[in-house]
Amino acid sequence: GSTVNYPLSPINYQPAVMTPQDCLAEQLLDFALQSGADSAEVYQSQSVSRPVFFEANRLKQLESTASEGTALRLWHNHQPGLVVAYGRIDPQELVEKALALSELNPPETIELATPRVIRDLQFGEMAEVGELVKLGRGAIAQIREQYPQVLCSAEFQSEQETTTLTNSQGLHCQYTDMTLSCYLGVEWIRGEDFLGVYEDQEARNKLNLDGLLQDLLNRLQWAQNNTPTPTGRIPILFTQKAATLLWETVADALNGKRVLEKSSPWFDRTPTHQNPVLDSSLTLSQQPQIGPYSCPFDDEGTPTQPLTLIEQGKLSRFYCDRTIARALNTQSTGNGFRPSLGRYPTPELVNLLIEPGDHSLSQLIQSLPQGLIVDQMLGGGADISGDFSINVDLGYRIQNGEIVGRVKDTMVTGNIYTALKQVLALGKECSWQGSCYTPPIIVEGLSIVS
Repeated sequence: GSTVNYPLSPINYQPAVMTPQDCLAEQLLDFALQSGADSAEVYQSQSVSRPVFFEANRLKQLESTASEGTALRLWHNHQPGLVVAYGRIDPQELVEKALALSELNPPETIELATPRVIRDLQFGEMAEVGELVKLGRGAIAQIREQYPQVLCSAEFQSEQETTTLTNSQGLHCQYTDMTLSCYLGVEWIRGEDFLGVYEDQEARNKLNLDGLLQDLLNRLQWAQNNTPTPTGRIPILFTQKAATLLWETVADALNGKRVLEKSSPWFDRTPTHQNPVLDSSLTLSQQPQIGPYSCPFDDEGTPTQPLTLIEQGKLSRFYCDRTIARALNTQSTGNGFRPSLGRYPTPELVNLLIEPGDHSLSQLIQSLPQGLIVDQMLGGGADISGDFSINVDLGYRIQNGEIVGRVKDTMVTGNIYTALKQVLALGKECSWQGSCYTPPIIVEGLSIVS
C-alpha cells in the first residue's frame, strides 16, 4: 500500500475558521458541564459517497449519499450516559437525554484522552463520477472481450469520511479519509452449472484495476473444467482473498479483551515465553500509517502506533483500548474503536500485515503434487477456539503442480491454530483484503470433505 505519513506526537494544528461541527461540539461540552456533568466527549462522523452501479453488463444507476452523526458521552457522578443523533441537533435536548440515561447506569472509571490538538489531516483524493463510470465500462468490456457469454456486475465508489473527537479535557482530533473502492462480479451459466467469481479492492488515490482484472480472468480460465474433489488431508493453498479466514481468528486471539476474559488460547502467554504460538515463518504486525485504512488516532483520541504482534511465530504483544489496558495494568496501544456511534470503544486493529514469503503464486502451485486452492468461501469463520467448517464456493484442484479444474460441493474443516503451526509456504504477492494485507499461504493439517 502507499505510505501516508502523519505526526503521532501532540503537535497543534489550528484551522483558519471554526467549522459548524466544531461549534456544535463546543456547545455540547459547555451545556454538559454547565448541567453538572463531571466530564464529556463528542464524537462526530460525516461521510459522503458517490457509488456507480452496473448490472447485466450495463450502467444501472448513479447515487450520492451523505450522512452525519453525533455521539455525546458524559458522566454525572461517574455514571455514564451515551446518546446519538443524526442531522440537525438541539444541543440542550441531547445533553438532557444523556443526563437522564446516566441516572440508570452504575458508576464507572472515566476514560478520556489527555489534551491534544490534531486536525486538518487529509488522506487520499476523491474521484469524479464520470471517471468511475469510465472505469466500470472499461473493466466490463475487457472481461467480455474474452468471455462474451458472461454477465458482469460492478460497483465503483468514491467516499469521503471526516472523524472528529472532542472532549472536556481539551482534546480535539480530526482527520478526513478519502478512499476509492470497486467490486467486480462475473456470473457464468453453463447449462445447470453456475459459476460466480467476485473481486473487490479499496485504495487511496488510484485503483489497480489491471491486477484485479488479471486475477478475475485467471480464475475464469482455471474454472473452464470441473474436476472431482480430492479428499482426506492434503495441502491447502488459501489465496489472499481466502486467507482472511485464518488471520481474523488470530487477530481475535491477540485482542486484549479476549485475554481479560481468558478466552484467548494465549491469555496466559507473555512475550517472555519462548515457545512459539504459530509457525516460525509467520510475522504479523499492525502498521497504522500505510494502506487505504491508515488512521492517525483511535476513537478515544489515542495516537495509533506500529505494533509487532507475532514475530517469527512467537507472541510479541496484545492490543487494547484504554479500559482494557487499565484492567490489564498496561497502556492503551491506540486500538479503541467504536463498532457504531452508539457503542463504547472496544479493541480493534487498524491494519494487520502478514510478512510475505519468497514465492510467486505460480511457484506455490507448482510446488504441490496434490493440493486444493481455496479462493471463495460460504459460511461463517472460526470462533475463538479456531475450529471451523466452511463450504468452498470457489476452489481448484492441483495435480502434479498444475491446476486441473474447479471443484464443487466441497468442505474444508479443521483448526486454524493447528494449521498455522504447519505452514508449508508463503507467497510474495500481498494484497489488501479489507484492512488485512496478506499473501497467499499453503498449510497442512486440514481435512477436505466432499
